[in-house]
Amino acid sequence: MPIPIINTVASWLLKKRLHQIEFFLKYPIEVQDELLMGLVVFAKDTEMGKNYDFSSIQNYADFASRVPITNYEGMEHLIDQARRGSANLFWPTPIKWFAKSSGTTNAKSKFIPVSQESLEDCHYKSSKDLLSIYLNNNENSQLFTGKSLRLGGSKELYESHGSVFGDLSAILIDNMPFWAEFSSTPSNKVSLMPDWNTKLAAVIAETSKENVTSMAGVPSWMLVLLNELLDTTGKDHLFQVWDQLEVYFHGGVSFSPYKEQFKKLLPRKSFNYYEIYNASEGFFAIQDRNKASDLMLMLDYGIFYEFIPMNAYGKEEEYAIPLSEVALHTNYAIVITTNAGLWRYKVGDTVRFTSLSPHRIKITGRTRHHINVFGEELIIENAEEALKIVSKKTKTEIIEYTAAPIFMEGKEKGGHEWLIEFRTPPEDLGHFTALLDNALKSLNSDYEAKRYNNMTLNEPVVHKARAGQFHDWLAAKDKLGGQHKIPRLSNSRQYLEELMAL
Repeated sequence: MPIPIINTVASWLLKKRLHQIEFFLKYPIEVQDELLMGLVVFAKDTEMGKNYDFSSIQNYADFASRVPITNYEGMEHLIDQARRGSANLFWPTPIKWFAKSSGTTNAKSKFIPVSQESLEDCHYKSSKDLLSIYLNNNENSQLFTGKSLRLGGSKELYESHGSVFGDLSAILIDNMPFWAEFSSTPSNKVSLMPDWNTKLAAVIAETSKENVTSMAGVPSWMLVLLNELLDTTGKDHLFQVWDQLEVYFHGGVSFSPYKEQFKKLLPRKSFNYYEIYNASEGFFAIQDRNKASDLMLMLDYGIFYEFIPMNAYGKEEEYAIPLSEVALHTNYAIVITTNAGLWRYKVGDTVRFTSLSPHRIKITGRTRHHINVFGEELIIENAEEALKIVSKKTKTEIIEYTAAPIFMEGKEKGGHEWLIEFRTPPEDLGHFTALLDNALKSLNSDYEAKRYNNMTLNEPVVHKARAGQFHDWLAAKDKLGGQHKIPRLSNSRQYLEELMAL
Protein backbone atom coordinates (compact mmCIF):
# COMPACT_ATOMS: atom_id res chain seq x y z
CA MET A 1 0.00 0.00 0.00
CA PRO A 2 1.51 3.45 -0.92
CA ILE A 3 2.61 5.54 2.05
CA PRO A 4 0.14 8.47 1.40
CA ILE A 5 -2.77 5.99 1.53
CA ILE A 6 -1.42 4.46 4.76
CA ASN A 7 -1.24 7.98 6.19
CA THR A 8 -4.86 8.72 5.23
CA VAL A 9 -6.28 5.40 6.48
CA ALA A 10 -4.35 5.52 9.76
CA SER A 11 -5.47 9.09 10.38
CA TRP A 12 -9.12 8.14 9.78
CA LEU A 13 -8.97 5.12 12.10
CA LEU A 14 -7.28 7.02 14.91
CA LYS A 15 -9.69 9.94 14.73
CA LYS A 16 -12.63 7.59 15.33
CA ARG A 17 -11.37 7.26 18.91
CA LEU A 18 -11.99 10.98 19.46
CA HIS A 19 -15.73 10.32 19.79
CA GLN A 20 -15.07 8.09 22.83
CA ILE A 21 -12.80 10.74 24.32
CA GLU A 22 -15.54 13.32 23.83
CA PHE A 23 -17.88 11.09 25.86
CA PHE A 24 -15.71 11.02 28.99
CA LEU A 25 -15.09 14.74 28.61
CA LYS A 26 -18.86 15.28 28.73
CA TYR A 27 -19.54 12.83 31.57
CA PRO A 28 -16.27 12.59 33.56
CA ILE A 29 -17.71 11.68 36.96
CA GLU A 30 -20.17 9.13 35.59
CA VAL A 31 -17.42 7.45 33.54
CA GLN A 32 -15.14 7.25 36.60
CA ASP A 33 -17.88 5.92 38.90
CA GLU A 34 -18.90 3.25 36.40
CA LEU A 35 -15.27 2.29 35.90
CA LEU A 36 -14.72 1.88 39.66
CA MET A 37 -17.75 -0.35 40.09
CA GLY A 38 -16.65 -2.42 37.08
CA LEU A 39 -13.23 -3.01 38.69
CA VAL A 40 -14.80 -3.91 42.05
CA VAL A 41 -17.26 -6.39 40.52
CA PHE A 42 -14.56 -7.97 38.33
CA ALA A 43 -12.25 -8.53 41.33
CA LYS A 44 -14.87 -9.52 43.92
CA ASP A 45 -13.69 -13.15 44.09
CA THR A 46 -10.00 -12.37 44.50
CA GLU A 47 -8.35 -12.70 47.89
CA MET A 48 -8.43 -8.92 48.29
CA GLY A 49 -12.03 -8.79 47.07
CA LYS A 50 -13.08 -11.25 49.73
CA ASN A 51 -11.04 -9.54 52.47
CA TYR A 52 -12.81 -6.24 51.87
CA ASP A 53 -16.17 -7.72 50.84
CA PHE A 54 -16.20 -6.19 47.36
CA SER A 55 -19.53 -7.97 46.71
CA SER A 56 -21.39 -5.57 48.98
CA ILE A 57 -19.76 -2.35 47.74
CA GLN A 58 -22.46 -0.25 46.11
CA ASN A 59 -20.74 3.10 45.50
CA TYR A 60 -17.60 5.17 46.01
CA ALA A 61 -18.42 5.93 49.64
CA ASP A 62 -18.54 2.19 50.44
CA PHE A 63 -15.28 1.64 48.58
CA ALA A 64 -13.43 4.50 50.30
CA SER A 65 -14.60 3.51 53.78
CA ARG A 66 -13.68 -0.14 53.36
CA VAL A 67 -10.47 -0.26 51.33
CA PRO A 68 -7.42 1.42 52.92
CA ILE A 69 -5.06 3.72 51.04
CA THR A 70 -1.74 1.96 50.53
CA ASN A 71 1.69 2.22 48.90
CA TYR A 72 4.08 -0.29 47.38
CA GLU A 73 5.27 -1.51 50.77
CA GLY A 74 1.65 -2.21 51.71
CA MET A 75 1.16 -4.44 48.64
CA GLU A 76 4.64 -5.90 48.41
CA HIS A 77 3.83 -9.22 50.10
CA LEU A 78 0.98 -9.88 47.66
CA ILE A 79 3.06 -8.83 44.65
CA ASP A 80 5.88 -11.14 45.75
CA GLN A 81 3.42 -14.03 45.95
CA ALA A 82 2.08 -13.19 42.49
CA ARG A 83 5.59 -13.13 41.06
CA ARG A 84 6.10 -16.63 42.45
CA GLY A 85 3.05 -17.91 40.63
CA SER A 86 0.14 -17.36 43.04
CA ALA A 87 -3.02 -16.25 41.23
CA ASN A 88 -6.25 -14.42 42.05
CA LEU A 89 -4.70 -12.42 44.90
CA PHE A 90 -5.54 -8.84 43.87
CA TRP A 91 -6.62 -9.32 40.23
CA PRO A 92 -8.65 -12.21 38.76
CA THR A 93 -6.82 -12.78 35.46
CA PRO A 94 -3.28 -14.21 35.42
CA ILE A 95 -0.51 -11.62 35.73
CA LYS A 96 2.62 -12.68 33.90
CA TRP A 97 4.44 -9.33 33.57
CA PHE A 98 5.91 -7.06 36.25
CA ALA A 99 7.43 -3.68 35.43
CA LYS A 100 10.65 -3.29 37.40
CA SER A 101 10.99 0.21 38.76
CA SER A 102 13.57 1.32 41.28
CA GLY A 103 12.47 4.94 41.15
CA THR A 104 14.83 7.46 42.70
CA THR A 105 13.81 7.33 46.34
CA ASN A 106 14.67 3.76 47.17
CA ALA A 107 17.49 1.50 45.99
CA LYS A 108 15.19 -1.49 46.36
CA SER A 109 13.38 -2.47 43.18
CA LYS A 110 9.62 -2.33 42.85
CA PHE A 111 7.76 -4.83 40.67
CA ILE A 112 4.55 -3.26 39.38
CA PRO A 113 1.95 -5.76 38.10
CA VAL A 114 1.00 -5.41 34.40
CA SER A 115 -2.13 -7.35 33.45
CA GLN A 116 -3.35 -8.16 29.96
CA GLU A 117 -6.16 -5.67 30.58
CA SER A 118 -3.75 -2.87 31.50
CA LEU A 119 -1.56 -3.63 28.49
CA GLU A 120 -4.48 -3.38 26.06
CA ASP A 121 -6.85 -0.89 27.73
CA CYS A 122 -4.26 1.45 29.20
CA HIS A 123 -0.74 1.35 27.76
CA TYR A 124 -1.51 0.51 24.12
CA LYS A 125 -4.77 2.46 24.10
CA SER A 126 -2.92 5.55 25.29
CA SER A 127 -0.43 5.30 22.42
CA LYS A 128 -3.32 5.33 19.94
CA ASP A 129 -4.95 8.23 21.78
CA LEU A 130 -1.76 10.26 21.72
CA LEU A 131 -1.68 9.92 17.94
CA SER A 132 -5.43 10.58 17.62
CA ILE A 133 -5.18 13.82 19.58
CA TYR A 134 -2.04 14.95 17.77
CA LEU A 135 -3.53 14.26 14.31
CA ASN A 136 -6.76 16.02 15.25
CA ASN A 137 -4.75 19.12 16.19
CA ASN A 138 -2.44 18.91 13.16
CA GLU A 139 -4.49 17.97 10.12
CA ASN A 140 -1.60 18.44 7.70
CA SER A 141 0.61 16.04 9.64
CA GLN A 142 2.66 13.56 7.63
CA LEU A 143 3.49 11.45 10.69
CA PHE A 144 2.87 8.12 8.98
CA THR A 145 5.06 8.84 5.99
CA GLY A 146 8.07 8.04 8.19
CA LYS A 147 9.03 6.27 11.39
CA SER A 148 8.92 7.05 15.10
CA LEU A 149 12.23 7.06 16.97
CA ARG A 150 11.51 5.40 20.31
CA LEU A 151 14.05 5.57 23.10
CA GLY A 152 12.96 3.16 25.79
CA GLY A 153 14.56 1.20 28.58
CA SER A 154 17.67 -0.80 27.95
CA LYS A 155 17.02 -3.67 30.32
CA GLU A 156 16.36 -7.17 29.11
CA LEU A 157 13.37 -9.18 30.26
CA TYR A 158 14.07 -11.74 32.97
CA GLU A 159 12.12 -14.91 33.78
CA SER A 160 11.43 -15.67 37.42
CA HIS A 161 9.03 -18.32 38.79
CA GLY A 162 7.16 -18.28 35.49
CA SER A 163 6.65 -14.50 35.57
CA VAL A 164 8.55 -11.94 33.51
CA PHE A 165 10.00 -8.67 34.75
CA GLY A 166 11.91 -5.77 33.21
CA ASP A 167 11.51 -2.13 32.20
CA LEU A 168 7.94 -1.28 31.24
CA SER A 169 9.17 -0.18 27.81
CA ALA A 170 10.76 -3.61 27.30
CA ILE A 171 7.49 -5.33 28.26
CA LEU A 172 5.56 -3.13 25.84
CA ILE A 173 8.00 -3.75 22.98
CA ASP A 174 8.00 -7.49 23.71
CA ASN A 175 4.20 -7.68 23.46
CA MET A 176 3.60 -5.38 20.50
CA PRO A 177 2.11 -6.90 17.33
CA PHE A 178 4.79 -7.77 14.78
CA TRP A 179 3.68 -5.05 12.36
CA ALA A 180 4.26 -2.29 14.94
CA GLU A 181 8.02 -2.63 14.51
CA PHE A 182 7.75 -1.48 10.89
CA SER A 183 6.62 1.99 11.97
CA SER A 184 9.33 2.36 14.65
CA THR A 185 13.08 2.73 14.79
CA PRO A 186 15.42 1.37 16.08
CA SER A 187 14.59 -2.32 15.71
CA ASN A 188 13.39 -4.33 18.69
CA LYS A 189 16.80 -5.99 18.88
CA VAL A 190 18.56 -2.64 19.33
CA SER A 191 15.81 -1.17 21.54
CA LEU A 192 16.27 -3.93 24.10
CA MET A 193 20.08 -3.85 24.25
CA PRO A 194 21.09 -3.94 27.93
CA ASP A 195 24.28 -1.81 27.73
CA TRP A 196 23.53 1.89 27.28
CA ASN A 197 26.79 2.88 25.56
CA THR A 198 26.62 -0.01 23.08
CA LYS A 199 22.97 0.74 22.48
CA LEU A 200 23.64 4.45 21.87
CA ALA A 201 25.98 3.72 18.96
CA ALA A 202 23.59 1.11 17.52
CA VAL A 203 20.59 3.47 17.73
CA ILE A 204 22.52 6.19 15.88
CA ALA A 205 23.68 3.75 13.20
CA GLU A 206 20.11 2.57 12.52
CA THR A 207 18.06 5.74 12.94
CA SER A 208 20.32 8.10 11.00
CA LYS A 209 19.44 6.17 7.82
CA GLU A 210 15.67 6.32 8.40
CA ASN A 211 13.05 8.97 7.63
CA VAL A 212 12.17 9.85 11.23
CA THR A 213 9.00 11.96 11.56
CA SER A 214 8.51 11.72 15.34
CA MET A 215 10.48 10.96 18.49
CA ALA A 216 9.43 9.57 21.89
CA GLY A 217 11.43 9.21 25.08
CA VAL A 218 12.66 10.77 28.33
CA PRO A 219 14.17 14.26 27.63
CA SER A 220 17.44 13.76 29.53
CA TRP A 221 18.40 10.57 27.67
CA MET A 222 16.97 11.76 24.34
CA LEU A 223 19.20 14.83 24.57
CA VAL A 224 22.27 12.63 25.08
CA LEU A 225 21.31 10.59 22.00
CA LEU A 226 20.59 13.60 19.78
CA ASN A 227 23.80 15.44 20.67
CA GLU A 228 25.80 12.28 20.00
CA LEU A 229 23.93 11.84 16.70
CA LEU A 230 24.90 15.34 15.53
CA ASP A 231 28.52 14.77 16.56
CA THR A 232 28.58 11.48 14.63
CA THR A 233 26.93 12.84 11.48
CA GLY A 234 28.65 16.22 11.55
CA LYS A 235 25.31 18.03 11.13
CA ASP A 236 24.36 21.34 12.78
CA HIS A 237 20.77 20.50 13.67
CA LEU A 238 18.36 17.58 13.45
CA PHE A 239 16.43 18.75 10.38
CA GLN A 240 19.62 18.20 8.38
CA VAL A 241 19.33 14.53 9.41
CA TRP A 242 15.54 14.14 9.32
CA ASP A 243 13.92 16.84 7.20
CA GLN A 244 10.35 15.67 7.93
CA LEU A 245 10.70 15.45 11.71
CA GLU A 246 7.63 17.20 13.14
CA VAL A 247 6.97 16.23 16.81
CA TYR A 248 8.66 15.05 20.00
CA PHE A 249 6.50 13.13 22.52
CA HIS A 250 8.16 13.40 25.92
CA GLY A 251 7.52 12.43 29.52
CA GLY A 252 9.13 10.95 32.60
CA VAL A 253 10.78 14.15 33.85
CA SER A 254 10.00 17.85 33.67
CA PHE A 255 10.77 19.28 30.23
CA SER A 256 11.52 22.75 31.58
CA PRO A 257 15.31 22.34 32.14
CA TYR A 258 15.76 20.87 28.66
CA LYS A 259 13.47 22.98 26.48
CA GLU A 260 15.97 25.61 25.34
CA GLN A 261 18.54 22.93 24.49
CA PHE A 262 15.99 21.11 22.32
CA LYS A 263 15.11 24.35 20.55
CA LYS A 264 18.74 24.70 19.48
CA LEU A 265 18.71 21.19 18.05
CA LEU A 266 15.27 21.75 16.46
CA PRO A 267 15.27 25.37 15.20
CA ARG A 268 11.95 25.28 13.29
CA LYS A 269 9.24 27.27 15.07
CA SER A 270 6.59 24.95 13.62
CA PHE A 271 8.04 21.92 15.45
CA ASN A 272 5.68 20.42 18.04
CA TYR A 273 6.35 19.17 21.56
CA TYR A 274 3.74 16.93 23.20
CA GLU A 275 3.99 15.92 26.85
CA ILE A 276 2.64 12.67 28.27
CA TYR A 277 2.26 11.48 31.84
CA ASN A 278 2.92 7.79 32.15
CA ALA A 279 4.48 5.49 34.73
CA SER A 280 4.99 1.80 35.41
CA GLU A 281 1.63 1.87 37.20
CA GLY A 282 -0.29 3.22 34.22
CA PHE A 283 -0.75 5.97 31.65
CA PHE A 284 -2.53 8.97 33.12
CA ALA A 285 -2.61 12.10 30.97
CA ILE A 286 -1.86 13.54 27.52
CA GLN A 287 -1.25 17.07 26.29
CA ASP A 288 -4.36 17.69 24.21
CA ARG A 289 -3.51 21.04 22.59
CA ASN A 290 -0.58 22.37 20.59
CA LYS A 291 1.79 24.53 22.68
CA ALA A 292 -0.12 23.78 25.92
CA SER A 293 1.64 23.42 29.27
CA ASP A 294 -0.96 21.19 30.94
CA LEU A 295 -2.26 17.67 30.30
CA MET A 296 -5.73 16.18 29.95
CA LEU A 297 -6.49 13.42 32.46
CA MET A 298 -7.58 10.30 30.55
CA LEU A 299 -10.56 8.81 32.36
CA ASP A 300 -11.31 5.53 30.53
CA TYR A 301 -8.06 3.59 30.78
CA GLY A 302 -9.21 1.27 33.56
CA ILE A 303 -7.82 3.64 36.22
CA PHE A 304 -9.96 5.20 38.95
CA TYR A 305 -8.46 8.37 40.41
CA GLU A 306 -8.45 9.81 43.91
CA PHE A 307 -6.46 12.72 45.29
CA ILE A 308 -4.93 13.50 48.68
CA PRO A 309 -4.57 17.22 49.44
CA MET A 310 -0.89 17.71 50.27
CA ASN A 311 -1.72 19.54 53.48
CA ALA A 312 -3.21 16.23 54.66
CA TYR A 313 -0.63 13.91 53.10
CA GLY A 314 1.18 11.69 55.57
CA LYS A 315 -0.83 13.08 58.47
CA GLU A 316 -2.86 10.99 60.91
CA GLU A 317 -6.03 12.45 59.42
CA GLU A 318 -4.92 11.76 55.81
CA TYR A 319 -7.86 11.39 53.42
CA ALA A 320 -8.51 11.15 49.68
CA ILE A 321 -11.22 12.72 47.53
CA PRO A 322 -12.66 11.59 44.17
CA LEU A 323 -12.42 13.56 40.94
CA SER A 324 -15.79 15.18 41.61
CA GLU A 325 -14.39 17.08 44.61
CA VAL A 326 -11.06 18.40 43.34
CA ALA A 327 -10.38 22.14 43.25
CA LEU A 328 -8.18 24.28 41.02
CA HIS A 329 -4.62 25.21 41.96
CA THR A 330 -4.36 22.84 44.93
CA ASN A 331 -1.44 20.44 45.24
CA TYR A 332 -2.61 16.80 45.38
CA ALA A 333 -0.94 13.41 45.68
CA ILE A 334 -2.42 10.92 43.20
CA VAL A 335 -4.06 7.69 44.37
CA ILE A 336 -5.06 5.09 41.77
CA THR A 337 -7.14 1.93 41.52
CA THR A 338 -6.26 0.03 38.34
CA ASN A 339 -7.09 -2.83 35.99
CA ALA A 340 -3.84 -4.50 37.07
CA GLY A 341 -4.92 -4.90 40.68
CA LEU A 342 -3.54 -1.82 42.42
CA TRP A 343 -6.18 -0.72 44.95
CA ARG A 344 -6.10 2.84 46.34
CA TYR A 345 -2.38 2.94 45.59
CA LYS A 346 -0.20 6.04 46.12
CA VAL A 347 1.74 6.64 42.92
CA GLY A 348 4.14 9.07 44.59
CA ASP A 349 3.46 11.98 42.22
CA THR A 350 1.85 15.34 42.93
CA VAL A 351 -0.33 17.34 40.55
CA ARG A 352 -2.55 20.39 40.51
CA PHE A 353 -5.60 21.00 38.34
CA THR A 354 -5.50 23.85 35.84
CA SER A 355 -9.00 23.14 34.49
CA LEU A 356 -12.03 21.17 35.68
CA SER A 357 -13.83 21.01 32.32
CA PRO A 358 -12.06 19.13 30.93
CA HIS A 359 -9.92 17.90 33.80
CA ARG A 360 -6.41 19.11 33.02
CA ILE A 361 -3.40 18.85 35.30
CA LYS A 362 0.21 19.93 35.71
CA ILE A 363 2.69 17.58 37.34
CA THR A 364 4.22 19.41 40.29
CA GLY A 365 6.65 16.83 41.62
CA ARG A 366 7.01 13.75 43.79
CA THR A 367 5.61 13.28 47.28
CA ARG A 368 9.09 12.40 48.53
CA HIS A 369 11.03 14.74 46.25
CA HIS A 370 10.90 18.05 48.02
CA ILE A 371 12.85 19.87 50.70
CA ASN A 372 10.88 20.63 53.83
CA VAL A 373 13.44 20.32 56.61
CA PHE A 374 12.80 23.87 57.82
CA GLY A 375 9.14 24.32 56.82
CA GLU A 376 10.08 25.84 53.45
CA GLU A 377 7.96 23.35 51.40
CA LEU A 378 10.21 23.64 48.33
CA ILE A 379 8.78 21.45 45.55
CA ILE A 380 10.16 20.51 42.14
CA GLU A 381 7.82 22.91 40.35
CA ASN A 382 9.40 25.82 42.28
CA ALA A 383 12.92 24.60 41.51
CA GLU A 384 12.25 24.10 37.79
CA GLU A 385 10.64 27.51 37.36
CA ALA A 386 13.37 29.30 39.35
CA LEU A 387 16.14 27.68 37.29
CA LYS A 388 14.29 28.59 34.09
CA ILE A 389 14.12 32.24 35.18
CA VAL A 390 17.78 32.38 36.22
CA SER A 391 19.06 30.52 33.16
CA LYS A 392 17.35 33.05 30.91
CA LYS A 393 18.81 36.00 32.84
CA THR A 394 22.33 34.58 32.90
CA LYS A 395 22.28 32.93 29.45
CA THR A 396 23.21 29.59 30.97
CA GLU A 397 22.18 26.04 30.03
CA ILE A 398 21.64 23.38 32.67
CA ILE A 399 22.09 19.67 31.97
CA GLU A 400 21.31 18.17 35.41
CA TYR A 401 20.93 19.27 39.01
CA THR A 402 20.12 18.08 42.51
CA ALA A 403 19.62 19.88 45.81
CA ALA A 404 19.64 18.87 49.48
CA PRO A 405 19.41 20.55 52.88
CA ILE A 406 22.34 21.86 54.90
CA PHE A 407 21.35 20.88 58.42
CA MET A 408 21.75 23.26 61.36
CA GLU A 409 24.80 22.72 63.52
CA GLY A 410 25.22 24.58 66.79
CA LYS A 411 24.49 28.24 66.11
CA GLU A 412 24.78 27.78 62.34
CA LYS A 413 21.62 28.33 60.32
CA GLY A 414 20.37 25.78 57.83
CA GLY A 415 20.33 26.14 54.07
CA HIS A 416 20.10 24.41 50.71
CA GLU A 417 23.05 23.02 48.76
CA TRP A 418 22.83 22.63 44.98
CA LEU A 419 24.99 20.69 42.54
CA ILE A 420 24.39 21.82 38.94
CA GLU A 421 25.98 20.54 35.75
CA PHE A 422 26.00 23.28 33.12
CA ARG A 423 26.33 22.97 29.37
CA THR A 424 26.90 26.73 29.29
CA PRO A 425 28.06 27.85 32.77
CA PRO A 426 27.39 31.30 34.27
CA GLU A 427 30.18 33.90 34.14
CA ASP A 428 29.66 34.63 37.83
CA LEU A 429 28.45 31.75 40.01
CA GLY A 430 27.82 34.08 42.95
CA HIS A 431 25.50 36.23 40.84
CA PHE A 432 23.73 33.08 39.58
CA THR A 433 23.25 31.92 43.20
CA ALA A 434 21.78 35.26 44.29
CA LEU A 435 19.36 35.25 41.35
CA LEU A 436 18.33 31.66 42.14
CA ASP A 437 17.67 32.61 45.75
CA ASN A 438 15.54 35.60 44.70
CA ALA A 439 13.61 33.54 42.15
CA LEU A 440 12.78 30.90 44.78
CA LYS A 441 11.62 33.66 47.15
CA SER A 442 9.32 35.05 44.45
CA LEU A 443 7.80 31.62 43.77
CA ASN A 444 7.46 30.21 47.31
CA SER A 445 6.27 32.32 50.25
CA ASP A 446 7.32 29.67 52.80
CA TYR A 447 10.88 29.72 51.45
CA GLU A 448 10.82 33.52 51.43
CA ALA A 449 9.72 33.61 55.07
CA LYS A 450 12.51 31.25 56.16
CA ARG A 451 15.05 33.32 54.21
CA TYR A 452 13.90 36.67 55.65
CA ASN A 453 16.97 38.24 57.29
CA ASN A 454 18.57 34.76 57.21
CA MET A 455 16.15 33.93 60.02
CA THR A 456 16.19 30.15 59.45
CA LEU A 457 17.92 29.64 56.12
CA ASN A 458 21.16 31.10 54.84
CA GLU A 459 21.64 31.86 51.15
CA PRO A 460 21.90 28.66 49.11
CA VAL A 461 25.27 27.16 48.23
CA VAL A 462 25.72 26.25 44.55
CA HIS A 463 28.48 24.02 43.17
CA LYS A 464 29.36 23.57 39.51
CA ALA A 465 29.49 19.85 38.69
CA ARG A 466 32.22 18.64 36.37
CA ALA A 467 31.17 17.38 32.95
CA GLY A 468 29.64 13.91 33.21
CA GLN A 469 29.42 13.85 37.01
CA PHE A 470 25.73 12.88 37.04
CA HIS A 471 26.32 10.37 34.22
CA ASP A 472 29.06 8.72 36.28
CA TRP A 473 26.79 8.51 39.35
CA LEU A 474 24.07 6.79 37.30
CA ALA A 475 26.65 4.47 35.73
CA ALA A 476 27.92 3.47 39.17
CA LYS A 477 24.38 2.48 40.09
CA ASP A 478 23.80 0.67 36.77
CA LYS A 479 21.07 3.18 35.87
CA LEU A 480 22.14 4.48 32.46
CA GLY A 481 19.40 5.00 29.87
CA GLY A 482 15.71 4.23 29.84
CA GLN A 483 13.48 5.67 32.50
CA HIS A 484 16.16 6.36 35.14
CA LYS A 485 16.07 9.86 36.57
CA ILE A 486 18.24 12.14 38.69
CA PRO A 487 16.66 12.83 42.12
CA ARG A 488 16.09 16.58 42.00
CA LEU A 489 15.20 17.50 45.59
CA SER A 490 15.58 15.46 48.75
CA ASN A 491 15.20 15.90 52.49
CA SER A 492 18.25 13.65 52.80
CA ARG A 493 21.84 14.48 51.84
CA GLN A 494 22.49 10.93 50.56
CA TYR A 495 22.31 11.62 46.81
CA LEU A 496 24.18 14.91 47.00
CA GLU A 497 27.01 13.46 49.06
CA GLU A 498 27.33 10.43 46.77
CA LEU A 499 27.55 12.78 43.77
CA MET A 500 29.99 15.15 45.46
CA ALA A 501 32.26 12.21 46.31
CA LEU A 502 32.76 11.33 42.64
